[in-house]
Amino acid sequence: MGVRPDVIVSALVYPTVLVAEDSIDTRIMLKRAFELKGYHVVEAEDGQQALDMARRYHPNLIVVDLNMPVLDGLETIKHFRKLEGEGDYTPIVAITAYDVYGMEEAAKENGTNAYLTKPLDLEELDRALKDLGFIV
Repeated sequence: MGVRPDVIVSALVYPTVLVAEDSIDTRIMLKRAFELKGYHVVEAEDGQQALDMARRYHPNLIVVDLNMPVLDGLETIKHFRKLEGEGDYTPIVAITAYDVYGMEEAAKENGTNAYLTKPLDLEELDRALKDLGFIV
């Protein structure tokens, strides 16, 4: 059984973004910012929930906080990359309030496409999304 055409069109017109962030304030801000651009947003408050949501929704973009409970962001990113099948590739934007030496390199080694620090600058997020080929 294949994917219904209306589901494919919906995914192309309204890309799904998974926001994995333990701070409810940051999740709300990101959700509103993406929804204003026409994106569909699914949310997770920890790394394990994020993996479950990724399996369920197959997002077109993942925004993941690096410091989360249950499963931290770096481990979550590693697991995301293992979930991807042949030819699948989902861009991942890592965000963190704890920008310590080596964190950006570790995030990129684990499969992150963009790295942003908090407090988040939405213009910087837009630039990162454009660099990843998203319409903002």
